[in-house]
Amino acid sequence: MKKTIIAASLFALGSAPALAADYSDGDRSKNDYKWMQANLMYAVDELPGESSHDYLELEFGGRAGVLDYYGYVDVFNLTNSDSSDKAGEAKMFAKLAPRISLDGLFSTDLSVGPIQEWYVASVYNVNGDSSVNNFSIGLGSDVMVPWLGKIGLNLYSYYDVNAKEWNGYQISTNWFKPVYFFGNGSFIAYQGYLDYQFGYDDSFDALHSSSGGAMFNGIYWHSDNFALGYGLKAYNDVYALKDGGLAGKTSGFSHYIAATYKF
Repeated sequence: MKKTIIAASLFALGSAPALAADYSDGDRSKNDYKWMQANLMYAVDELPGESSHDYLELEFGGRAGVLDYYGYVDVFNLTNSDSSDKAGEAKMFAKLAPRISLDGLFSTDLSVGPIQEWYVASVYNVNGDSSVNNFSIGLGSDVMVPWLGKIGLNLYSYYDVNAKEWNGYQISTNWFKPVYFFGNGSFIAYQGYLDYQFGYDDSFDALHSSSGGAMFNGIYWHSDNFALGYGLKAYNDVYALKDGGLAGKTSGFSHYIAATYKF
């Protein structure tokens, strides 16, 4: 069962065979799978704010018919320490990123060239006090690229729920590439993601810039039940917040240590 979950995770994140989605037989459930894991994390100099803190992340994903889904919930400052950089801040953060397969919806193969499948893609981000509250929707895809294999590639239009306005766009991609296998079946993987915001209207806004983003690069050891990893995250005006402005430091690097249990 654990190997099945790992295989499903690899399929979702980019190391499956180069097969286009084909639902012309009417079977929309033939690619169904699900996975869930708990990540105990420690961040060093996370931006904005150069915050160092612990947190627990419950991460999940899978496929159910035409619905491809991914998400996580973070719980910060597990010991409720007054000395934590997260003391007095929102305790939780959640990200939900469902995609609806257009290939599955229309029971056909819409693949073209390296693009294996098309989606209506969305992302919802919210934290415990709703100071972060945004929604993005757009066009998603699974794309075969050299060496990495299959990656997710999505283009969104960004909506600020608190301000009740559309403003700017975001392009996101993610990958998972096993690079070395051990004799016992465990392996080392290069995994990560890139989120880049652009086209933000900052004409009358001292807080934001017109663009910005972050890239996470992780090296993780995986077994059936466990994973251990290190991640380096690079920022440039992250969340389109001006570096050195009202948001403080928003460009630079942070480090992450992770210990994972796979359900």
